[in-house]
Amino acid sequence: MYWGRQDEQSAIRAVNAAIDEGVNWIDTAPFYGWGRAEEIVGKAVKGRRDDVYIFTKCGTLPDGKEGSLEDLRPGTVRREVEASLRRLQTDHVDLLQFHDPDPSVPIEESWSVIQELIRDGKVRHGGLSNHPVDLLQRAIRIFPVTSNQLQYNPLERKIEEEMMPFCQANNIGILGWGSLAEGFLADSFNLGELAPGDFRRRHRYGQPDNYEKILAIKRMLRPLAEKRGKRLVDLVIAWELMHPALTGAIVGIRNEKEAKEMVGGLDWRLGEEEVKIVEDALAFWKSDA
Repeated sequence: MYWGRQDEQSAIRAVNAAIDEGVNWIDTAPFYGWGRAEEIVGKAVKGRRDDVYIFTKCGTLPDGKEGSLEDLRPGTVRREVEASLRRLQTDHVDLLQFHDPDPSVPIEESWSVIQELIRDGKVRHGGLSNHPVDLLQRAIRIFPVTSNQLQYNPLERKIEEEMMPFCQANNIGILGWGSLAEGFLADSFNLGELAPGDFRRRHRYGQPDNYEKILAIKRMLRPLAEKRGKRLVDLVIAWELMHPALTGAIVGIRNEKEAKEMVGGLDWRLGEEEVKIVEDALAFWKSDA
């Protein structure tokens, strides 16, 4: 889905390398390869299931037209969980998230099913993904929401305005997706070297004006990372995790090398002057660019 082909054995080795580095949670979903990602995760953690928390999702289904649709009807949620457990080769998932809102089903109706699955022992905690504040408010009236997964990176900061304060006030963790801005903030990213069909060629980050801004920001930030003996991606992750409302940053990896590199920013606590350098660089970017 979107990212091109991935060798299964390379993926399994990448997951195990990440666990060896101390990574203890994996975010996946049926939507990723329509179950293929869950199957790979299941194979990768076989024999070391207790070493990791597995987070998966439900609600996004194929529409039969090479696209997807949202379906959070109670029966669908239960069927999806059973299918995920089979693919993951486990008897429970540690966090089940609604992948996206389903406007056709009241969240009170679908959220109640999560509580039933928790009682049954098939799910440990319930979370949401890409859900706005009003839906979180409705959900927590029924029972607690453990987390909300949302887009967050130096180029996408809209959740700082309302969502992050709300989640902090209500003890809801935030898992950030798109942490490296679809790879645009990675050190070696080069738009011109992408395959012709790569979706990022059509992404708004790749539009000429936006891409030039991103390149300028990277030029300004790279010396800061190099001064610390770090990479740009380490700086990006360190900056994101600095926000007290962000529980974790999701980073995609393809191989063992990337798995070992993904933890490079975890020991970096940005100082006041470093934060100022980052904010000055980001002044070149508008979140609605």
